[in-house]
Amino acid sequence: MSFAASVLTLYPEMFPGALGLSLAGRALEAGTWSLEAIQIRDFATDKHRTVDDTPAGGGAGMVMRADVLAKAIDHASPPGDKRPRLLMSPRGKPLTQARVRALAAGPGAVILCGRFEGVDQRLIEARGLEEVSIGDFILSGGEPAALVLLDAVVRLLPGVMGNAVSGEEESFENGLLEHPHYTRPQEFEGRPIPDVLISGNHKKIAEWRRAEAEKLTRERRPDLLRAAQPLVK
Repeated sequence: MSFAASVLTLYPEMFPGALGLSLAGRALEAGTWSLEAIQIRDFATDKHRTVDDTPAGGGAGMVMRADVLAKAIDHASPPGDKRPRLLMSPRGKPLTQARVRALAAGPGAVILCGRFEGVDQRLIEARGLEEVSIGDFILSGGEPAALVLLDAVVRLLPGVMGNAVSGEEESFENGLLEHPHYTRPQEFEGRPIPDVLISGNHKKIAEWRRAEAEKLTRERRPDLLRAAQPLVK
């Protein structure tokens, strides 16, 4: 069964975007995963296809209406649909590699892309939306965040990456940032490849890579060290 993504958006033309290229694009063509971009305005009931209104209690901006969004979600995810319902939101739980792997192992996802000031809280509660954030910053809407999430998931689907081991030795997979990489030429502007990497001693290379990963993580993301797996000797 392929991974099925349904994206609810005011800008369906933004999809597949970059996901139609490279590994994700080839996998999309091959049917490894599917993508449905649904126009939220199609579920508005007035002649202006209104999807938002002024915030209760006053304030700037507009809020996406619960009734319109509920119809869109019910269309994309009818009873019996086992896919998680996600809302891309800066106040959501940070997206992690562990969550990405869990999504990749599932049947797909229904993703709501917010706009304006946000989404009526009643809709989030009534439809059981899981709020997901890709970082502590604000975007114009949830579409770029949805593209990021899907890119992270699709590359982990079986057969998408040529070498499955590639996905196991990356940043965050073992709680550490990834070690530095080198390739030819052996010397670049006076900077040689570290001797250990051309020594042929695989045990020493593994130890060096682990030590470098720990060093980078300690310098840049010390918060990750607590989850790091111990070095197997």
